[in-house]
Amino acid sequence: MRTKIETPDAPAAIGPYSQAIRYGDLLFVSGQLPIDPAKGAMEAPDIAVQTRRVLSNLTAVVRAAGMKPENILRCTCFLADMNEFPKFNEVYAEFFGKDAPSRETVQVARLPKDSRVEISAVCGA
Repeated sequence: MRTKIETPDAPAAIGPYSQAIRYGDLLFVSGQLPIDPAKGAMEAPDIAVQTRRVLSNLTAVVRAAGMKPENILRCTCFLADMNEFPKFNEVYAEFFGKDAPSRETVQVARLPKDSRVEISAVCGA
């Protein structure tokens, strides 16, 4: 059964997509941007600050589906500048610890709203 997941604790979708879709025991979380959902504004253009906000938003969507960050199996990470990878990786490692999910990280030409980072995830119950 396909279920749309929405929470006010993460930014609303800025296009024709859902924050997440639950399908059986799997949760597919759309790419999260560093937007403060309370203010509706983008965080400062510092990669560490933006990464923390993205992970906070991602966690809010995961929790809205009744899961925990430990349920995250895979992340796809998009960076505007791979030179920021060390700072991004530092925050990512703090968040996930030693049992981090599988992931790929790629540099892209541009992200929505000129974000420095975007992360999507697949979770399993």
